[in-house]
Amino acid sequence: MRCPFCGSENTSVKDSRAAEDDTAVRRRRVCDSCGARFTTFERVQLREIMVVKRDGKRALFDREKVQRSILVALRKRPVDRERIDQMVSGIVRKLESGGESEIPSSEVGELVMEALKRVDPVGYVRYASVYRDFKDPSDFAQFIEKAALDEEDAGEA
Repeated sequence: MRCPFCGSENTSVKDSRAAEDDTAVRRRRVCDSCGARFTTFERVQLREIMVVKRDGKRALFDREKVQRSILVALRKRPVDRERIDQMVSGIVRKLESGGESEIPSSEVGELVMEALKRVDPVGYVRYASVYRDFKDPSDFAQFIEKAALDEEDAGEA
């Protein structure tokens, strides 16, 4: 592992432990050359997933992009970082276990919305406002009304 501070390839692992709901390994490292400390994460990648955008372009699935979008939706909300990491890991597992090598971006967005809906209703609406491209306040009202009706229907079933 190359040191991010001095570029040396001589680093040592000082501590390893399970992270993100046992889906990753967190390693504390120290550079043998400059003494800097840093953390790395190792995750199993079952397959490379290509995301097909609305305009037809393809891009490699980026776990960090999903995580950033969730962090933005949950900014200043009472959801701890470990819960967010678990959400992201769950989304990635669903995508990787689906068997498809190409996934529409809309499917990724829907998985993020489902996860946010279970964790934080405000974050859910925030994410939906960007994902569904709300234009004015009435879009928020319609979305919240529909979400409330869907919740009532789910409760009756």
